[in-house]
Amino acid sequence: MKTNKHLIVLATVLLVGIVVGQAWVRADHPTGSDGRTKLAVVWTSGDADVAHKMCLMYTHAAKNAKWFDEVQLIVWGPSSRLLAADKELQAKIKSMISSGVDVKACIVCANMYGVTDNLREMGIEVKGMGKPLSDLLKTDWKVLTF
Repeated sequence: MKTNKHLIVLATVLLVGIVVGQAWVRADHPTGSDGRTKLAVVWTSGDADVAHKMCLMYTHAAKNAKWFDEVQLIVWGPSSRLLAADKELQAKIKSMISSGVDVKACIVCANMYGVTDNLREMGIEVKGMGKPLSDLLKTDWKVLTF
């Protein structure tokens, strides 16, 4: 009888360990319904320091270090004007695209700043972004804004 109690206690401890372990893995590595981690970074700031020292640095590292399976950068608002004028940022964007970061830009903003062609020449997909961003927000994508 004592052996059965020990087995029940051992089985309970193992079951609790498995459940807690699974919860820890999910918390440490949250994934979407398809099992992939997804990050969308919305870059709106026209501040060059924010771009160089945080936004693009983190976004590129998130892809290169495989912190996320899919990484998307959305260029929106004043960032589109900054990007069109800054050769160093343009080089970073080209490197990010080569690394597999999906870079898109809002066409309404790009048109307002007169930089649509400049962005397209960098290999950026320029299109309406209101609906695509809204769709991302309704799914399992993590969205970060700078």
